[in-house]
Amino acid sequence: MDEKRINQAKQNVQSYLSDSLLKKISFDRNIFERFEQNAVESLTVANNLFENSISYLWTIVASYYSMFYIANAFLYKKGYKAQHKIVHKVVTDALIVFSKDELEAKFLEEYEEEKDKALSIAENLLDSFEFERAKRSTFQYEMGSDLKKAKAETSLKRAKEFVGVFREIMNK
Repeated sequence: MDEKRINQAKQNVQSYLSDSLLKKISFDRNIFERFEQNAVESLTVANNLFENSISYLWTIVASYYSMFYIANAFLYKKGYKAQHKIVHKVVTDALIVFSKDELEAKFLEEYEEEKDKALSIAENLLDSFEFERAKRSTFQYEMGSDLKKAKAETSLKRAKEFVGVFREIMNK
């Protein structure tokens, strides 16, 4: 991850704190455990979807959310909680700022890549019917099943690694 991206994340986090998009919190074990449980559950669902060839699209989405939830758990344990507005961007920037000393840049880059992939899928589901139809057509008809499977497999692998590393860091 380049220095420009890290500096931008630092600036953004300061703004998020000022605008109450990211709040300093008192630790509540129940909330922390809920984030961690959601991460594990999302990863289990992603694995089930992939292993049973149910949906490679939703394997990618569930894989991302396992990463998102464990990132929230990590930030929460550090004393921060993202609020609901632009939460995915807030979590990404805060994760960069608060975990850079504990993680190799590789894990942050993988999180950001998966976030973009999954968010575009999730957000596009809410977009206009015409746009979604075109996207579905590309994914369903133009992308071969081997490529769909490969993308889902990559997402799942990265999510397993990401969740595992953050759980290990948090349990030190």
